[in-house]
Amino acid sequence: MPSIRLSERVTSIKESPSAVAADHVRDLRAQGRNILSLTVGQPDFDTPESICEAAVEAIEHGETRYTSANGTPELRNAIKQYYLRRYGRPCEDDEICVGVGGKQVIALALMATLCPGDEVIVPAPYWVSYTDMAIMNSGTPVVVETTEADGFKMTPDELEQAISDSTRWLILNSPSNPSGAVYSTSELQALADVLRKHSDVLVLCDDIYNEIVFSDAKPEGLVSIAPDLADRILTVNGVSKTYAMTGWRIGFGIGPKALIGAMNKLVSQISSCASSVSQAAAAAALTGDQSAVGKMVQAYHERRDFAVERINQIDGLSCLSPDGAFYIYVNCAGLIGRHCPDGTVLSDDAAVSDYFLSQASVGTVPGTAYGLSPYFRISFATSIQVLGDAFDSIEQAIAVLQ
Repeated sequence: MPSIRLSERVTSIKESPSAVAADHVRDLRAQGRNILSLTVGQPDFDTPESICEAAVEAIEHGETRYTSANGTPELRNAIKQYYLRRYGRPCEDDEICVGVGGKQVIALALMATLCPGDEVIVPAPYWVSYTDMAIMNSGTPVVVETTEADGFKMTPDELEQAISDSTRWLILNSPSNPSGAVYSTSELQALADVLRKHSDVLVLCDDIYNEIVFSDAKPEGLVSIAPDLADRILTVNGVSKTYAMTGWRIGFGIGPKALIGAMNKLVSQISSCASSVSQAAAAAALTGDQSAVGKMVQAYHERRDFAVERINQIDGLSCLSPDGAFYIYVNCAGLIGRHCPDGTVLSDDAAVSDYFLSQASVGTVPGTAYGLSPYFRISFATSIQVLGDAFDSIEQAIAVLQ
């Protein structure tokens, strides 16, 4: 067999750690293990029926062909309505990029703008793909470690210190995966004040969880708070999390025309367009009855309250209560250095996650994957019954540590 020489673009990055963790759980289940997985960042709800009906109707009407690279007119109109309603700003067709999920939209933005030596500021803990996406597009991630005391949110001083002459992007994810942190209006205003002093810095606002919040007031977007910065803000969103549509693979970005034009050029060469049927479903999701979203968020709220209370009762573990998304970033510093029954030492959060999987049959993702230790992430996008069983198993496994 001939050897295949792989590009540095591939060899310089790793597989998504959360995907690896989920795959490991699937493999163990295939071997007959009963694994309680808290790894997967996707809703356990079915896509609302009205959205599925829109997809069926699209198929029946023959809407199964290529679309424009930046989406169907119906989806673009739905995005424009959503953007105006959610951010209080109008946008035009040439300011919209439609991708195969929000992940592709983020990758396209970095692909369209990064050159060797360009830096991307990424607050940690961060979603696992941000840093590798920067690397595979010739950029250099500049990781800014936040603290639990600051609610896992980057401060203006931290942002100022991270910016250099090479800074190209700042990535903000609010609500955050993995911490559930939500930047308040005043916190975003303070970051905007710093950004105004650095006119070459672009801002990628990953707002994919912005409808999943646990207060009456929805978080504002940076583009709403600082409209004077709109010409360098890319707002990324999608239907995956809000509408339980992870497999439909529709994300979108709204931003400056020059950037969006470059991203859509890449779409035309990489994927041609997103699925026409999925686009019809996404348009229906954005413009239709939103009551199903409210019911799902209420369920997440109840699960969050249950999980936070339970975790803080377990020896060696503690956590903040997240304001949004469906994750908890659990502090496991109290377990580091303890001895397992076989004599091995829990040396870091990766060892803690491995121990939970082997001894408690519970899948989690270690904080090393998110750039900040000693923590691990759990997803509460699953039932309270599963959460309760998982925490019981974790507590029992911890009880035999020395």
